[in-house]
Amino acid sequence: MRLTSFTDYGLRMLMRMASTPGRAFSTAELAEEFGVSRNHLAKIMQRLARAGLVETRRGGGGGAALALPASEIRLGSVVRLLEAGQPLVECLSAGGGACPIDGRCRLKARIRSAEAAFLAELDRATLAEVALAPHQAA
Repeated sequence: MRLTSFTDYGLRMLMRMASTPGRAFSTAELAEEFGVSRNHLAKIMQRLARAGLVETRRGGGGGAALALPASEIRLGSVVRLLEAGQPLVECLSAGGGACPIDGRCRLKARIRSAEAAFLAELDRATLAEVALAPHQAA
């Protein structure tokens, strides 16, 4: 299974925020730290905020911080949120895709089962368990 970069960076952002609970991080700061587009991270931050995982504040001293204790955030839930609309294979998409072997394929059920097992494993872990060590300035 391969996660999208959207999910990859979302997890990194949450792991970084969990390293210093209560501290607000700007998307510019996180973008510089991870070497990625600020706009890309802003879109991820919006989805995390709409889901209630982070709180955002504007203005001086603003930024984003975890809205819940890291120990209450399950990794499987985060992946489900950020991977929404990104099926592993076309036939698992909402419309079922246009697979010419649909109805005869015996792989679809196995892939669905593997995906469920993958997410179940992530459901057993919390963000607190994978939080980054506090960042040390050089």
